[in-house]
Amino acid sequence: MTATRLPVGGRIDRAVTLPFTWDGKALNGHPGDTLASALLANDVWLLGRSFKYHRPRGVMSAGVEESGALVTIGRGSRRDPNVKATVQELYSSLAATGQNAWPSVRLDVGAVSNLFSRFLPAGFYYKTFMGMRTKRGGTRVWMQYEKLIRRAAGMGAASRQPDPDQYEHAHDFCDVLVVGAGPAGLTAAATAARAGLDVLMVEQEAELGGDLLSQATAQSRAKLAELRAETQSAGVRTMTRTTAFGLYDCVVAGLLERVSDHLAQPAPFQPRQRLWTVRARYIILATGAFERSIAFGNNDRPGVMTVAAARTYLNRYGVLPGERIVVATNNDSAYRTAAELAAAGAAVNLLDARAEIHPALQRLADEHGVAVQPASAPGKVLGGQRVRALEVARAEGDHWVAASRRRCDLVLVSGGWSPTIHLHSQRGVKPLWNARLACFLPGEGTGESGEPMRVAGAAAGVWDGEQCEISGKAAGTEAARAAGALGKSTESTEAIRPPRPGGWQNPIRPLYEVKITGKKSKSLVDPQHDVTADDVRLAHLEGFVSVEHLKRYTTLGMSIDGGKVGNIIGLALMAEALGREIPEVGTTTFRPPYTPISIGALRGRSVGEHFRPLRRTPLHRWNLDHGATMTMAGLWHRPWYFARADETREQANVREAATVRQTVGLCDVTSLGKIAIQGPDAAEFLDRIYTNPFAKLPIGKARYGIMLRDDGMVLDDGTTWRLSESDYFMTTTTAHAATVLAWLEELLQTRWPALKVHVASVSEQWAGCALAGPRSREVLGACVDTPEAVSNEALPFMGVVETALADGIPCRIARISFSGERAYEIYVPSDYAVAMMERLWAAAEAVGGCLYGLESLGTLRIEKGHVTGAELDGRVTIDDAGLGAMASPRKSFIGDALRKRPQLLRQDRPRLVGVKVKKSGDTFQAGAILCRAERIGGLGEGWITAVTHSPALGHWIGIGFIAGGHEAWQGKNVVAADPLRAGTVEVEVVSPHLFDPHGERMRG
Repeated sequence: MTATRLPVGGRIDRAVTLPFTWDGKALNGHPGDTLASALLANDVWLLGRSFKYHRPRGVMSAGVEESGALVTIGRGSRRDPNVKATVQELYSSLAATGQNAWPSVRLDVGAVSNLFSRFLPAGFYYKTFMGMRTKRGGTRVWMQYEKLIRRAAGMGAASRQPDPDQYEHAHDFCDVLVVGAGPAGLTAAATAARAGLDVLMVEQEAELGGDLLSQATAQSRAKLAELRAETQSAGVRTMTRTTAFGLYDCVVAGLLERVSDHLAQPAPFQPRQRLWTVRARYIILATGAFERSIAFGNNDRPGVMTVAAARTYLNRYGVLPGERIVVATNNDSAYRTAAELAAAGAAVNLLDARAEIHPALQRLADEHGVAVQPASAPGKVLGGQRVRALEVARAEGDHWVAASRRRCDLVLVSGGWSPTIHLHSQRGVKPLWNARLACFLPGEGTGESGEPMRVAGAAAGVWDGEQCEISGKAAGTEAARAAGALGKSTESTEAIRPPRPGGWQNPIRPLYEVKITGKKSKSLVDPQHDVTADDVRLAHLEGFVSVEHLKRYTTLGMSIDGGKVGNIIGLALMAEALGREIPEVGTTTFRPPYTPISIGALRGRSVGEHFRPLRRTPLHRWNLDHGATMTMAGLWHRPWYFARADETREQANVREAATVRQTVGLCDVTSLGKIAIQGPDAAEFLDRIYTNPFAKLPIGKARYGIMLRDDGMVLDDGTTWRLSESDYFMTTTTAHAATVLAWLEELLQTRWPALKVHVASVSEQWAGCALAGPRSREVLGACVDTPEAVSNEALPFMGVVETALADGIPCRIARISFSGERAYEIYVPSDYAVAMMERLWAAAEAVGGCLYGLESLGTLRIEKGHVTGAELDGRVTIDDAGLGAMASPRKSFIGDALRKRPQLLRQDRPRLVGVKVKKSGDTFQAGAILCRAERIGGLGEGWITAVTHSPALGHWIGIGFIAGGHEAWQGKNVVAADPLRAGTVEVEVVSPHLFDPHGERMRG
């Protein structure tokens, strides 16, 4: 064995054993382990295969930057691919398997592609799609390539079963949001909280501490305990296992909380993940830094990882990852880790690319028996599925030459550090290149975003390997600035001074690639996608000079790690090829999410019946208790029909519609949009938005109106009641209520701000019932305090009255009808909805009335030719709908100019018509195409929008649109073509007003 669990040390609980399986093999770990640390403790190194060449992959890091150890977790419906083993917490009975390999990661048939890698360079798939167009047997050869390439795409296989887990969305607010709970974040959070600010600190790890968790000295442990205690005593709110994946406008952060991903048996009430939207007044980013690798031969082999990762596995997880270790570095940070590995029992050799070694670093190495070799670097890893030896390169001027070969089982690399500035850059702040530290630092100040946001600690390029004092003080400074910006003061503001970036004793030597003169080898820049240093140079030869083009041509940085480790190397190689400096090449654009997010977390509970918000009227339970079958209307649950015993939907519909025509019926219309429009300019406002006049509408009257969009198309229809000189009550269709309200608010805020008008939705304040039928006045009169108030004289057609039901329930009543019968709409405050319905139903039932739902409501309106959303679909003008007479020629209104465009006034445009079958036994369906009988097919001459069986007429009818309107089709043979469902039926195109065309019944 080369990797082993140490008997002591680390932050794991050795007293408890957690069984788990890897590719079906039973293994053990401990609480506190990640899957990666547990696998390393069991000396398992080969965990996956790369995307393109299927090269062997192992653990390369210890965090979210991992691009090698990608595995599949779980089985069946809970199979989750592309999980980073480095961040997956171990739990009992966890089942993990390798992916992107067949039959297994140890013996992968796909590895044959590595043998042909010279023929599969960057961009080969683009060229494959573009070329090879020779026809062979009638099939283009390149299409066959496309199928093969698409079949090979992807990493891992997601479950095809429905996701059984639950997800939630949540919101929070705070004064200061601190992202990252390392030394800098803990210090910043405590400082801001002591100033009296509400501080929320989020950390993607399971524990607070950041880099301190990977340090084993007594001083670091004491420092961690001190910072945690200060944070707790200051009242900082903390969230662990929570990643800030994006920053958005107005100081809004998106967070992903992994609630139960670490639990073997979550509680039934626990979601798997929770997506948070946090609104802060100030943000401090203490997100740390990533250690970079170096491009050299076979640097992707299992057994090559970053120096910081080895320190984490050693000090946090108690795993000694190797026995014979070579550490390669170009900076000071690797020396402490090399010493700790040697103290744990490993034989350690350190290659330093710098020619001069600081005496203090040399003493540290000598004290722990670490052999230091200056001016040296890794040249090429030897070994197949595991590191066996390393070919060492020696610097000769600007070139590297082969120097020696060293047997080893682990190669640790530190090519410098890259501050984690992804979130900062998401706000449009351009990073700045720092040549001394060889990394990009956050842009000056708050950058282009102009937002209250600062960066602290290692994320700002401020680091120190042992004491953490530099980053802590820098973070305290940023917290003090935050407190000052938010009107608070801190005692430590004057005492804290932000130090200069850095903190190392020796200058860093920029080192991105080690290429031994005269030798060829595959040096990986992006290990997951197999992007090599030669691929970057090839992109330059192909003429790609933009960094964004480089990214897309080579797929550099498009893998799951998002280029967190390899991007700087790629930029450096591109700059070298172009003969420019790195800042001249620029950077790619960082976009959310910072780390991958499951689709389930994004959707939250919006799935199934909760795919959209569900709204219920105050009469919902009452309707169900009286036999209603519900259906969706917009976001609302509304009664569909009220079936009696052994009655089908069709039978219930016929009975309900016939009863309304013969006696009386009640229908819950609470879901209609209701908008209060008030103010001295309300009449003028309505006159501008409706096509017909409203300015002179008398008090106590209602009027049916049509609204147009700016382009002349119908937006919505409805009635508006005038309750007083400056108070109007508007009703809209259920589906368009929110759209109409938003439209009115936009007009008042942006176009006519001088108008003194206030609009507000009152849809939920008023419950409504439609009362229709020949005996409706009789029923209504029995339910109001004063029957004379609803007499024909007091309440004529389109009249409005405010009165009270029995027992003093206040109500508004308008005599309006969409059924063609004498009808009323009665509205009461929502608290009285059930009381209103009980009174009306008792009176209606006594005269043989019924309850009716949307199905029969549709039948009644189709018989009368009334349009709804099925007809007003955004493509219809007021003339198309047969309502052109409502467009006033004596006033201006929205949409008036563009509705007169010549194409919209053509006489052969589709117009609203009625449709009835020629044979009484025939049926047809909505969506059927209206065609000439002698020319069936194509787009036809029109279409049907709604159909029903009419009890009043005794056969099937419908409404729809046909070119030129019904007058153009009198005496012509027309069919409703529906080949996929009902076939072809002979129909007659007539006026849309099929029943009581002159309206005597509703005015009587």
